[in-house]
Amino acid sequence: MALLLYASITSLDGYVADEEGSFDWGVPDEELHTFINDLQRPIGTYLYGRGLYEVMVAWETMPTAGDPILQDYAEIWQAAQKIVYSSTLPGPSSRRTRLERHFIPAAVEQLKAAESQDLVIGGAELAAGAFAADLIDEIHQFVSPVVVGGGKPFLPKSIRLGLALRDERRFANGVVYLRYSIER
Repeated sequence: MALLLYASITSLDGYVADEEGSFDWGVPDEELHTFINDLQRPIGTYLYGRGLYEVMVAWETMPTAGDPILQDYAEIWQAAQKIVYSSTLPGPSSRRTRLERHFIPAAVEQLKAAESQDLVIGGAELAAGAFAADLIDEIHQFVSPVVVGGGKPFLPKSIRLGLALRDERRFANGVVYLRYSIER
């Protein structure tokens, strides 16, 4: 059975994007990107909300020649299956991608049971639905050394979880990686 992981770069005050929707303060440097690549390498499927998919789909065609770290990530991303949940997206614009009009927790539970490789859920709103359905097994948070004061929160409101710290790492740029498993 695969695990469902929720992973994101956040501000210290817990936002994935600031009030203007920007996340330029969270762009990973070479050391951090290499670490993220290694974490993402074994992922079999990405589950995305429309907004994050529209950002990530750039990896389908982004020119990465001459930058081995970006080339590596592009290959990792392109090799994985992707499921996009959107009622408004006309269709996917990347290979190995299917569109689902609605997030159905039972279908994700079946996917977890059928897959041998872990899955990553991306997009704070989509993750909120997965948290509400008790589907998420681990949280991978990359805390950036910045406070943005508001914006799109990493975690949904009114959520209470018991967590067990499984891993941590500090990076030279001040980012701290935290990996927690959900205690049930």
